[in-house]
Amino acid sequence: MRDAFIDAAADLLDIDPRVAVVLADISVGHERFAQAAAEHPDRVLNVGIREALMVSAAGGLALTGMRPIAHSYAPFLVERAYEQIKLDFEHQGVGGILVSVGASYDWSQGGYTHFSPGDVALFDTMPGWTVHVPGHPKEVGGPLRAAALTDDKVYMRLSTIANAAPHQTAGRLSLIKSGDGPLVIAVGPALDNVLLATAGMSVSVAYANTVRPFDVEGLRALAHTGEVVLVEPYLEGTSTRVVAEALLDRPQRTLAIGVKRADLHKYGTPADHDRWHGLDPASLSERIAAFAR
Repeated sequence: MRDAFIDAAADLLDIDPRVAVVLADISVGHERFAQAAAEHPDRVLNVGIREALMVSAAGGLALTGMRPIAHSYAPFLVERAYEQIKLDFEHQGVGGILVSVGASYDWSQGGYTHFSPGDVALFDTMPGWTVHVPGHPKEVGGPLRAAALTDDKVYMRLSTIANAAPHQTAGRLSLIKSGDGPLVIAVGPALDNVLLATAGMSVSVAYANTVRPFDVEGLRALAHTGEVVLVEPYLEGTSTRVVAEALLDRPQRTLAIGVKRADLHKYGTPADHDRWHGLDPASLSERIAAFAR
Protein backbone atom coordinates (compact mmCIF):
# COMPACT_ATOMS: atom_id res chain seq x y z
CA MET A 1 0.00 0.00 0.00
CA ARG A 2 2.85 2.39 0.72
CA ASP A 3 4.24 1.90 -2.79
CA ALA A 4 0.78 2.52 -4.27
CA PHE A 5 0.46 5.72 -2.22
CA ILE A 6 3.92 6.99 -3.19
CA ASP A 7 3.28 6.33 -6.88
CA ALA A 8 -0.06 8.16 -6.74
CA ALA A 9 1.40 11.08 -4.73
CA ALA A 10 4.32 11.45 -7.16
CA ASP A 11 1.88 11.51 -10.07
CA LEU A 12 -0.15 14.22 -8.33
CA LEU A 13 2.98 16.32 -7.87
CA ASP A 14 3.55 16.12 -11.64
CA ILE A 15 0.05 17.19 -12.63
CA ASP A 16 -1.24 19.45 -9.84
CA PRO A 17 0.80 22.49 -8.79
CA ARG A 18 -1.26 22.78 -5.59
CA VAL A 19 -0.02 19.45 -4.23
CA ALA A 20 2.90 19.39 -1.81
CA VAL A 21 4.32 16.43 0.14
CA VAL A 22 5.74 16.95 3.62
CA LEU A 23 7.85 14.16 5.12
CA ALA A 24 9.71 13.54 8.36
CA ASP A 25 12.44 11.21 7.05
CA ILE A 26 10.03 8.28 6.55
CA SER A 27 9.88 7.16 2.86
CA VAL A 28 12.26 9.89 1.66
CA GLY A 29 14.56 7.26 0.19
CA HIS A 30 11.87 5.71 -2.00
CA GLU A 31 12.85 6.04 -5.66
CA ARG A 32 9.65 7.85 -6.72
CA PHE A 33 9.86 10.37 -3.88
CA ALA A 34 13.56 10.95 -4.49
CA GLN A 35 12.80 11.64 -8.15
CA ALA A 36 9.85 13.86 -7.22
CA ALA A 37 12.02 15.82 -4.79
CA ALA A 38 14.57 16.44 -7.54
CA GLU A 39 11.88 17.58 -9.97
CA HIS A 40 9.76 19.56 -7.49
CA PRO A 41 12.15 20.70 -4.76
CA ASP A 42 9.76 23.45 -3.63
CA ARG A 43 6.89 20.96 -3.12
CA VAL A 44 8.59 17.91 -1.58
CA LEU A 45 9.76 18.91 1.87
CA ASN A 46 11.62 16.74 4.37
CA VAL A 47 11.73 18.33 7.84
CA GLY A 48 13.73 15.53 9.45
CA ILE A 49 12.58 13.57 12.49
CA ARG A 50 10.20 16.33 13.58
CA GLU A 51 6.68 15.01 13.10
CA ALA A 52 4.97 17.91 14.91
CA LEU A 53 6.78 20.33 12.61
CA MET A 54 5.77 18.20 9.61
CA VAL A 55 2.07 18.57 10.47
CA SER A 56 2.41 22.27 11.30
CA ALA A 57 4.23 22.90 8.02
CA ALA A 58 1.47 21.05 6.16
CA GLY A 59 -1.13 23.18 7.93
CA GLY A 60 0.77 26.32 6.94
CA LEU A 61 0.84 25.22 3.33
CA ALA A 62 -2.92 24.64 3.47
CA LEU A 63 -3.39 28.21 4.72
CA THR A 64 -1.68 29.46 1.55
CA GLY A 65 -4.03 27.47 -0.69
CA MET A 66 -1.77 24.47 -1.25
CA ARG A 67 -2.99 20.88 -0.94
CA PRO A 68 -0.53 19.27 1.50
CA ILE A 69 0.04 15.55 1.97
CA ALA A 70 1.82 14.68 5.24
CA HIS A 71 3.12 11.14 5.65
CA SER A 72 4.70 9.05 8.40
CA TYR A 73 4.11 6.09 10.70
CA ALA A 74 0.70 6.26 12.38
CA PRO A 75 1.92 6.85 15.97
CA PHE A 76 4.19 9.68 14.82
CA LEU A 77 1.73 11.28 12.41
CA VAL A 78 -1.41 11.05 14.56
CA GLU A 79 -0.60 10.45 18.23
CA ARG A 80 2.65 12.40 18.49
CA ALA A 81 1.36 15.30 16.38
CA TYR A 82 -2.27 15.26 17.56
CA GLU A 83 -2.02 18.76 19.02
CA GLN A 84 -0.77 20.11 15.68
CA ILE A 85 -3.59 18.37 13.80
CA LYS A 86 -6.07 19.91 16.23
CA LEU A 87 -4.61 23.40 16.10
CA ASP A 88 -3.10 23.75 12.62
CA PHE A 89 -5.85 22.03 10.65
CA GLU A 90 -8.96 21.78 12.82
CA HIS A 91 -8.78 25.13 14.58
CA GLN A 92 -7.55 27.01 11.50
CA GLY A 93 -10.37 25.58 9.38
CA VAL A 94 -8.16 24.21 6.62
CA GLY A 95 -7.86 20.76 5.08
CA GLY A 96 -5.05 18.44 4.19
CA ILE A 97 -4.30 14.79 3.54
CA LEU A 98 -2.58 12.78 6.28
CA VAL A 99 -1.33 9.37 5.17
CA SER A 100 -0.01 6.89 7.71
CA VAL A 101 1.75 3.56 7.48
CA GLY A 102 2.19 0.99 10.22
CA ALA A 103 -1.49 0.74 11.16
CA SER A 104 -2.05 -0.85 14.59
CA TYR A 105 0.99 -3.11 14.90
CA ASP A 106 2.23 -3.77 11.36
CA TRP A 107 5.85 -3.19 12.32
CA SER A 108 5.62 -5.04 15.60
CA GLN A 109 9.38 -5.60 15.72
CA GLY A 110 9.71 -1.85 16.19
CA GLY A 111 8.15 -2.17 19.64
CA TYR A 112 5.33 -0.31 21.32
CA THR A 113 6.56 3.06 20.05
CA HIS A 114 5.39 1.94 16.59
CA PHE A 115 1.93 0.71 17.67
CA SER A 116 -1.08 2.93 16.98
CA PRO A 117 -4.45 1.20 17.43
CA GLY A 118 -6.07 4.42 18.72
CA ASP A 119 -5.53 6.64 15.66
CA VAL A 120 -9.04 6.44 14.18
CA ALA A 121 -10.56 7.04 17.62
CA LEU A 122 -8.51 10.23 17.89
CA PHE A 123 -9.96 11.52 14.62
CA ASP A 124 -13.41 10.98 16.11
CA THR A 125 -12.62 13.79 18.55
CA MET A 126 -12.50 16.23 15.62
CA PRO A 127 -15.50 16.73 13.33
CA GLY A 128 -15.44 16.58 9.58
CA TRP A 129 -12.55 14.22 8.85
CA THR A 130 -12.85 11.61 6.11
CA VAL A 131 -11.08 8.40 7.13
CA HIS A 132 -10.07 5.75 4.58
CA VAL A 133 -8.86 2.31 5.65
CA PRO A 134 -7.86 0.52 2.42
CA GLY A 135 -7.77 -3.25 2.42
CA HIS A 136 -5.71 -3.63 -0.77
CA PRO A 137 -3.08 -1.56 -2.61
CA LYS A 138 -5.52 -0.97 -5.49
CA GLU A 139 -7.85 0.82 -3.06
CA VAL A 140 -5.27 3.54 -2.31
CA GLY A 141 -4.76 5.59 -5.47
CA GLY A 142 -8.39 6.44 -6.25
CA PRO A 143 -9.28 7.96 -2.87
CA LEU A 144 -5.96 9.82 -2.76
CA ARG A 145 -6.51 11.38 -6.17
CA ALA A 146 -10.10 12.26 -5.27
CA ALA A 147 -8.96 13.84 -1.99
CA ALA A 148 -6.39 15.97 -3.82
CA LEU A 149 -9.18 17.61 -5.82
CA THR A 150 -10.89 18.89 -2.66
CA ASP A 151 -9.97 21.01 0.33
CA ASP A 152 -11.32 18.39 2.75
CA LYS A 153 -9.65 16.97 5.85
CA VAL A 154 -8.65 13.40 4.96
CA TYR A 155 -6.83 10.62 6.83
CA MET A 156 -5.63 7.50 4.98
CA ARG A 157 -4.56 4.53 7.12
CA LEU A 158 -2.27 2.22 5.15
CA SER A 159 -1.31 -1.29 6.21
CA THR A 160 1.20 -3.95 5.24
CA ILE A 161 -1.65 -6.47 5.54
CA ALA A 162 -3.88 -6.77 2.49
CA ASN A 163 -6.90 -8.75 1.38
CA ALA A 164 -6.49 -11.08 -1.58
CA ALA A 165 -8.61 -8.90 -3.86
CA PRO A 166 -9.55 -5.20 -3.98
CA HIS A 167 -13.10 -3.91 -3.57
CA GLN A 168 -14.05 -0.48 -4.89
CA THR A 169 -16.76 0.79 -2.57
CA ALA A 170 -17.12 4.51 -3.43
CA GLY A 171 -17.37 5.14 0.29
CA ARG A 172 -20.34 2.82 0.81
CA LEU A 173 -20.78 -0.47 2.61
CA SER A 174 -20.32 -3.23 0.04
CA LEU A 175 -22.28 -6.44 0.60
CA ILE A 176 -19.94 -9.39 0.11
CA LYS A 177 -22.08 -12.20 1.48
CA SER A 178 -25.79 -12.51 2.36
CA GLY A 179 -27.26 -14.52 5.23
CA ASP A 180 -30.15 -14.64 7.69
CA GLY A 181 -28.14 -13.80 10.80
CA PRO A 182 -26.29 -10.71 12.03
CA LEU A 183 -24.58 -8.20 9.77
CA VAL A 184 -20.81 -8.51 10.10
CA ILE A 185 -18.96 -5.37 9.02
CA ALA A 186 -15.32 -5.99 8.11
CA VAL A 187 -13.12 -2.91 7.87
CA GLY A 188 -10.15 -2.72 5.50
CA PRO A 189 -7.61 -5.54 5.82
CA ALA A 190 -9.84 -7.46 8.28
CA LEU A 191 -12.09 -8.69 5.45
CA ASP A 192 -10.30 -11.90 4.48
CA ASN A 193 -10.10 -13.10 8.09
CA VAL A 194 -13.80 -12.34 8.53
CA LEU A 195 -14.71 -14.30 5.40
CA LEU A 196 -12.69 -17.28 6.61
CA ALA A 197 -14.26 -17.03 10.05
CA THR A 198 -17.85 -16.90 8.75
CA ALA A 199 -17.50 -19.46 5.94
CA GLY A 200 -20.01 -21.86 7.51
CA MET A 201 -22.35 -19.27 9.04
CA SER A 202 -25.58 -17.78 7.74
CA VAL A 203 -24.56 -14.19 8.34
CA SER A 204 -24.24 -11.20 6.05
CA VAL A 205 -20.78 -9.72 5.54
CA ALA A 206 -20.32 -6.13 4.40
CA TYR A 207 -17.02 -4.45 3.62
CA ALA A 208 -16.03 -0.89 4.49
CA ASN A 209 -12.85 0.93 3.51
CA THR A 210 -14.20 4.41 4.24
CA VAL A 211 -15.24 4.56 7.87
CA ARG A 212 -15.74 8.31 8.32
CA PRO A 213 -18.23 9.37 7.29
CA PHE A 214 -19.75 5.97 7.94
CA ASP A 215 -22.31 4.72 5.44
CA VAL A 216 -25.29 5.06 7.78
CA GLU A 217 -27.82 4.59 4.99
CA GLY A 218 -26.17 1.34 3.91
CA LEU A 219 -25.95 0.15 7.51
CA ARG A 220 -29.66 0.73 8.08
CA ALA A 221 -30.52 -1.10 4.85
CA LEU A 222 -28.33 -4.13 5.61
CA ALA A 223 -28.83 -4.56 9.37
CA HIS A 224 -32.17 -6.35 8.98
CA THR A 225 -32.03 -8.11 12.34
CA GLY A 226 -30.65 -5.14 14.28
CA GLU A 227 -27.66 -7.29 15.20
CA VAL A 228 -24.28 -5.98 14.08
CA VAL A 229 -20.74 -7.30 14.48
CA LEU A 230 -18.02 -4.68 13.94
CA VAL A 231 -14.58 -6.06 13.06
CA GLU A 232 -12.14 -3.15 12.97
CA PRO A 233 -8.33 -3.48 12.69
CA TYR A 234 -7.85 -0.75 15.30
CA LEU A 235 -9.14 0.02 18.79
CA GLU A 236 -12.06 -2.21 19.71
CA GLY A 237 -15.36 -0.34 19.82
CA THR A 238 -14.23 2.68 17.79
CA SER A 239 -17.38 2.68 15.64
CA THR A 240 -19.97 1.43 18.15
CA ARG A 241 -21.22 4.99 18.67
CA VAL A 242 -21.87 5.32 14.94
CA VAL A 243 -23.84 2.06 14.85
CA ALA A 244 -25.85 2.93 17.96
CA GLU A 245 -26.85 6.33 16.58
CA ALA A 246 -27.69 4.93 13.13
CA LEU A 247 -30.03 2.29 14.59
CA LEU A 248 -31.42 4.39 17.43
CA ASP A 249 -35.03 3.89 16.33
CA ARG A 250 -34.94 0.08 16.34
CA PRO A 251 -33.95 -2.73 18.70
CA GLN A 252 -30.25 -3.36 18.31
CA ARG A 253 -27.36 -5.41 19.58
CA THR A 254 -23.70 -4.84 18.69
CA LEU A 255 -20.55 -6.89 19.17
CA ALA A 256 -17.34 -4.89 18.75
CA ILE A 257 -14.17 -6.77 17.84
CA GLY A 258 -10.85 -5.03 17.43
CA VAL A 259 -7.52 -4.35 19.08
CA LYS A 260 -7.81 -4.66 22.86
CA ARG A 261 -7.11 -1.66 25.05
CA ALA A 262 -4.53 -3.37 27.25
CA ASP A 263 -0.81 -3.05 26.52
CA LEU A 264 0.15 -6.70 26.13
CA HIS A 265 3.90 -6.05 26.47
CA LYS A 266 4.35 -8.47 23.55
CA TYR A 267 5.87 -7.91 20.12
CA GLY A 268 5.99 -10.99 17.86
CA THR A 269 4.56 -10.65 14.34
CA PRO A 270 1.37 -8.98 13.09
CA ALA A 271 -0.18 -12.44 12.85
CA ASP A 272 0.70 -13.03 16.50
CA HIS A 273 -1.04 -9.81 17.45
CA ASP A 274 -4.12 -10.75 15.45
CA ARG A 275 -4.28 -13.95 17.49
CA TRP A 276 -3.62 -12.23 20.82
CA HIS A 277 -6.31 -9.63 20.13
CA GLY A 278 -8.84 -12.13 18.74
CA LEU A 279 -8.67 -10.92 15.14
CA ASP A 280 -7.48 -14.21 13.62
CA PRO A 281 -10.06 -16.40 11.81
CA ALA A 282 -10.39 -18.97 14.62
CA SER A 283 -11.02 -16.36 17.31
CA LEU A 284 -13.38 -14.38 15.09
CA SER A 285 -15.35 -17.50 14.26
CA GLU A 286 -15.80 -18.36 17.92
CA ARG A 287 -16.94 -14.89 18.97
CA ILE A 288 -19.25 -14.31 15.99
CA ALA A 289 -20.86 -17.75 16.35
CA ALA A 290 -21.51 -17.16 20.05
CA PHE A 291 -23.08 -13.79 19.30
CA ALA A 292 -25.26 -15.19 16.51
CA ARG A 293 -26.82 -17.95 18.62
